[in-house]
Amino acid sequence: MEFERATGYGIKPIHQRLGPLPSAVGRRHNKVCIYWEAGRCNRRNCPYLHGELPRSLDVASKKRASVWRNPKTAGKRDSDLPRLDADKDQTTSQVNKLCKDFIVGSSCGLGDECKSLHSWFTGDSFSLLTALPSHQKVITGIVLPWGSDKLYTGSQDNTVRIWDCHSGRCVHTVNLESQDNTVRIWDCHSGRCVHTVNLESEVGCMISEGPWIFVGINNAVRAWNTKTFADLALKASDGKSPVGRVYALAFDNESLFAATQDGCILAWKLNDQENSFEPAVPLKGHQRSVVSLVIRAGRLYSGCMDSTIRVWDLTTLRCIETLTGHSSVVMSLLYWDNYLLSCSLDGTVKVWAVGDSGKMEVVYTHCEDHGVLQLYGVNDAQDKPVLLCARNDDTVSLYDLPSFSERGRIFSEQEVRAIARGPDGLFFTGDASGKLRVWKWAAKDVTVAASHL
Repeated sequence: MEFERATGYGIKPIHQRLGPLPSAVGRRHNKVCIYWEAGRCNRRNCPYLHGELPRSLDVASKKRASVWRNPKTAGKRDSDLPRLDADKDQTTSQVNKLCKDFIVGSSCGLGDECKSLHSWFTGDSFSLLTALPSHQKVITGIVLPWGSDKLYTGSQDNTVRIWDCHSGRCVHTVNLESQDNTVRIWDCHSGRCVHTVNLESEVGCMISEGPWIFVGINNAVRAWNTKTFADLALKASDGKSPVGRVYALAFDNESLFAATQDGCILAWKLNDQENSFEPAVPLKGHQRSVVSLVIRAGRLYSGCMDSTIRVWDLTTLRCIETLTGHSSVVMSLLYWDNYLLSCSLDGTVKVWAVGDSGKMEVVYTHCEDHGVLQLYGVNDAQDKPVLLCARNDDTVSLYDLPSFSERGRIFSEQEVRAIARGPDGLFFTGDASGKLRVWKWAAKDVTVAASHL
């Protein structure tokens, strides 16, 4: 089964409350705090509004789950279909927290009496191979270019690290704050630098498509080819660079799209003959920052900080529909079969499908106890679809689709902001502490889902 996904920049809400705190009620401010919207307000007595509490966190609402089904089983009887129990609470099951001594590597004073977890995961269908202290700050991108044995990780610590997929060793670290602001690509076997890419800022997002690696940094999108070593700085159709942060990138059918802080979605078309990208007409309509993108069947879906999802026709480059099911930032989008999956800081994962009216509508809502940062889809050792759901409580749940039955959970020191698949049943997670973890499905014979990173 095929997954198509894209994610936005990880944003964590620090305060989820109505309006200002009591000590600030008397102040004459009715504006929404811009720092809260960006997930980084740390003022104890902030006088500005902090939105409204997500309705999805209401326990009563979590029990009104609807049923959705795999379209490939549409011809079967209802009794044969994988079905969600509408009367059962569909929130994530309660799992003990990690032992604090275990997290820091110390011996636990409680010994066998400790009720906290002493493992980085639960579940028996996958295992942790290794944990690599790769970066000093949040990992914002993990990519494995097509036909390459090099894994690239990008971070807000202004470095890109390049890893040998066979040995698991870092073969080079690039400091983007260095005097020459470069990224260098190294041969894993000879140890020689085969190409140098000039960059100017921390990595905000990173994807790969074929031999191409695309990097979003502040006010810029860069592209380089790992085979030909073409090095491109992409400009918009007006000849200018992107404005502000580039939160998400998506590539399909020779076209690249970039979601930017100013609400514009920039576009480029690949010119194979000249090995370059030509600017196309940008997609405008969002009033706030666009933080997530995914492409499927001639449609581009964009998630925004204003809690909406826009559907764009890539033939006309016009918005044909606006989806309004979430109550907070739409952090990540993913396509599985005929379903669009979206997640938000409102604590929900919504499943969308085309209804009888021809419009997209919510067919199922899965509720979490925490804000959801990212969705990622793979196939397990038995070729069954699995959804990885990263939350801002520093955990990642693994769900079977379409049942949303939890089959395991990954724990981390801080939020997981980047997930990627690898060969031979491997998958990777990168968290806000800068640690890269390598995981593997239990069985040896593994088929990994085709996925747009």
